[in-house]
Amino acid sequence: MQTVALTPARVESLLSAIGKDRASDAPAPGKWSAREIVAHLADCELVFGFRMRQTLAVESPTVQPFDQEKWAEVYGAYDALTAMETFSALRHWNLAFLRSLKPGDFQRKMTHPERGTMTLQTVIETIGGHDLNHIGQLERIAGAAAAG
Repeated sequence: MQTVALTPARVESLLSAIGKDRASDAPAPGKWSAREIVAHLADCELVFGFRMRQTLAVESPTVQPFDQEKWAEVYGAYDALTAMETFSALRHWNLAFLRSLKPGDFQRKMTHPERGTMTLQTVIETIGGHDLNHIGQLERIAGAAAAG
């Protein structure tokens, strides 16, 4: 859960290093810009939060997958600062939720149609891996911005 807790500050730092002027520049054709990555993180935080709460509210729920490329079609409407504020606020809200849980709650199960049955603990680990993937992308964009 440490990665999950530290991600907002790391993303904010990287977004600052990239700079407002470059936040919307795609690193390559067909790749997301820093702004789009942060908007995606905000969208995913909404989804992850709902899935975690659903896992506690319903016995073994089946959650809905989503098409991230479809959702990304509207990312042009979001500025980087608002995306960052939204992601950070939602992540802090979800962390407060997670800290309120009892140890046994982390073994509650849900089913993802593409990933199969997962415990709440596995969902949290998945969030951490997802964070690290996008932090890596932002680090590469920040490195290119510093070199350019």
